[in-house]
Amino acid sequence: MFAKHQRGLTLIELVLFMVIMGVAAAGIIGVLNIGAKASADPLRRKQAMLIAEAFMEEVQLARFTFCVPGDANESTATDQNGCSTPANAVAVRPRPAGMARPYENVADYATALNAEEHTFAVNGVDTDVNLRALGRDAALNQMGNSSLGPITTTVTLNLVPAGAPLGPTAGPANLRIDSATSLEVLQITIITRYGGPNDVIRLDGFRTRYAPNN
Repeated sequence: MFAKHQRGLTLIELVLFMVIMGVAAAGIIGVLNIGAKASADPLRRKQAMLIAEAFMEEVQLARFTFCVPGDANESTATDQNGCSTPANAVAVRPRPAGMARPYENVADYATALNAEEHTFAVNGVDTDVNLRALGRDAALNQMGNSSLGPITTTVTLNLVPAGAPLGPTAGPANLRIDSATSLEVLQITIITRYGGPNDVIRLDGFRTRYAPNN
């Protein structure tokens, strides 16, 4: 006679199998979820970087003299008192009413020194020089699948004393001066935020006063 072997699973084995498979499935889903979230980060960061670079370029392309652009003494004035019409270059102050971007002078991009300002925003939304929200075409239709509305950018201007070292090692505290009469350089800081508290792009640039050039 042949003994019959029992086949199947006991209740304990079935429970253990379900627990093991559940833990394994949860781990796999967790890894996939992390990968899905992280996969969008490079694209969003690249968008923020391009926006920050574009705004930095706009500021740096503005003129930077003691006088307003087109002033008769623009190329010869050795201080703001030598201009027919003083500019904002020496003392950062509120922009004239009605001035539209791109502004004439670098200093017009801020109304106070060492303060973050949403210079590029209209009603809380960053815009291009045509006052269109970023990521919108001429017909104001959204371009692409993701809105750029949540991305915000600020600009900060600091005075740099003559002969002061440039670059991050100088430190913001060393870049402030009480008198603007010796202004030679403005430090431009662009900060673009595109998500959480750590999702930040910061660019620092410098603009030198080019007139008079002696």
